Amino acid sequence: MLYFAAVFLPLLGSAAAGVLTFLAPPVEEKERRHRYDTAAQWLTSGPLLLSTVLAWIIFFDVTMGGNARTVDLFTWIDSGALEVSWALRVDSLTAVMMIVVTTVSAMVHVYSHGYMHHDRSIPRFQSYLSLFTFFMLMLVTADNLIQLFFGWEGVGLASYLLIGFWYDKPSANAAAIKAFVVNRVGDFGFALGIFTVFVMFQSVSFDTIFAAAPDKADATIQVFGGEFHALTVACLLLFVGAMGKSAQLGLHTWLPDAMEGPTPVSALIHAATMVTAGIFMVARLSPLFEFSDTALAVVTIVGASTAIFAATVGCVQNDIKRVIAYSTCSQLGYMFFACGVSAYSAGIFHLMTHGFFKALLFLGAGSVIHAMSDEQDMRRMGGIWKSIPVTYALMWIGSIALMGLGIPGLNLGFAGFYSKDVILEAAYAAHSGVGAYAFWLGVLAAFLTAFYSGRLIFMTFHGQPRADEKVMAHVHESPMIMIAPLLVLAAGAVAAGFLGYAYFVGHDTVAFWGNSILVLDKHPALEHAHHVPTWVKLAPIVVGFGGLILSFVFYVAVPSIPGALANFFQGTYRFLLNKWYFDELYDALFVRPAFVLGRGFWKAGDGALIDGVGPDGIAAATRGIARRAGRLQSGFVYHYAFAMLIGVVVLITWYLLSHAG
Repeated sequence: MLYFAAVFLPLLGSAAAGVLTFLAPPVEEKERRHRYDTAAQWLTSGPLLLSTVLAWIIFFDVTMGGNARTVDLFTWIDSGALEVSWALRVDSLTAVMMIVVTTVSAMVHVYSHGYMHHDRSIPRFQSYLSLFTFFMLMLVTADNLIQLFFGWEGVGLASYLLIGFWYDKPSANAAAIKAFVVNRVGDFGFALGIFTVFVMFQSVSFDTIFAAAPDKADATIQVFGGEFHALTVACLLLFVGAMGKSAQLGLHTWLPDAMEGPTPVSALIHAATMVTAGIFMVARLSPLFEFSDTALAVVTIVGASTAIFAATVGCVQNDIKRVIAYSTCSQLGYMFFACGVSAYSAGIFHLMTHGFFKALLFLGAGSVIHAMSDEQDMRRMGGIWKSIPVTYALMWIGSIALMGLGIPGLNLGFAGFYSKDVILEAAYAAHSGVGAYAFWLGVLAAFLTAFYSGRLIFMTFHGQPRADEKVMAHVHESPMIMIAPLLVLAAGAVAAGFLGYAYFVGHDTVAFWGNSILVLDKHPALEHAHHVPTWVKLAPIVVGFGGLILSFVFYVAVPSIPGALANFFQGTYRFLLNKWYFDELYDALFVRPAFVLGRGFWKAGDGALIDGVGPDGIAAATRGIARRAGRLQSGFVYHYAFAMLIGVVVLITWYLLSHAG
């Protein structure tokens, strides 16, 4: 009952708020409408807060008490060899994901009470938030690939609804459609991966698949006339799904556009939940990925490439939310290349810490936007740190955690210091070509992370005010209903790394994770990460402080430098500002040809052929015949006499010809 309640309470809250969406009075009735809005907020926040408490109880019960279990609810599908039960698989990996999802989501729900209080559709918004959380919980508690896919598609649907929540904005509609379509590309690969796994194992149940995986280590599969390593094919297809959901290079283009949704949506989707689903999936399927070095190498290369790509783009963005969005994309790259070198627990550790400080940064940015009368462009901010000191301090906490700053010898630092550094150390300790590639790109990305994080702080809060006087006159600190969730997340950003290090990646790792993650003896990167040279441990700290100092010089000490560099390196600046031209490339390769093809089928196929020959053609022919026949009905007697004469001539001619023989 405990597990069932933890997962299904958000669904109950979503349904209740959904009912209020239809029962709510018109917005003109302000007092009644306010009561419905408040009821919807607490009908969703209350169950989710309770779900959070239950998730923490489950976490300690599973990880400290060793009570991992699978709770069968009912048989879902039973067709031939395909048997799928609806069950809740709760082990250490699930327990970690549950506390991250529920805690961050609960804080977002409470924060939304203040941030969305002027919105016209609060019950609908709250319903979508809780629905999203339910689907995410279904995803992380899945006991088989079909149930996982159900949650996977559910969060995709909910994200579409949340990104396009303000559907009267064309940009929000476009962003929602883009997110939905790009994710469908990844999900197609994911579905093919599930089919491949079923063909190999005749099952989609994790226990069955994982138990049989060693026996299938050398199995091959016929694909398009060629013979390939079966587990490599399956893992690569599954990873395509992870690339779409977690916005990895190539399928990342939806992530920054998703900022069109309300700020709480950005925090929920891009901090701890949907975008981390790909990381969770790879870690969950570690018993498959461990038997394919090729798939692991691909995961490492894609992750490292994404980390550096997104970091370079984040350095030149001007929208405060987009900077943080590209930061999310970059940090997801770290998590993936951790999994790629078989340091799955390090990737999940960073997922957990990142969830706290990235949600803190997004909600802190929302507090800034709230204070600045909905302004999001950092070029129109500045000089506001004294007006919103609490938000300012909290943004510094989130930024320092993101930068991973700390003191290695004393093991003092915020959350990112512990989780990001161990990923870099594991990449180095892998002693492979792809590991070295990930390590050096990760170090460079750490430098850029510190630079764009400092840039965000200094452009937003320091220097001379760049907003107009009317906006500056209304700059104010957010209400406590918005600040309180930030304080909770800040506590996680400060302490989660220190408290979790020993269990997630330290000396208690094996006991903590149990059987939820598999790492073969031939992949000892995480074990060797604790014995890397000192310079490897110092490198991310040195580049982190270097990036922060450089941002201070650029945006506080000598603020004329960035403009001069942008003018001098115009090509490079435009290349980064336009996000490496991925959108333009995809527009030329896929979008425009698709529109041309679609219009061609519409005009030539549907319009000219199907409609032209079919119903429209028959109707046009009937009208033409009737029109010509109508011309014969002129009303003149001599026309009718002439027609009769012609008829007589035709009949006589026919008679004479037929009797001529």
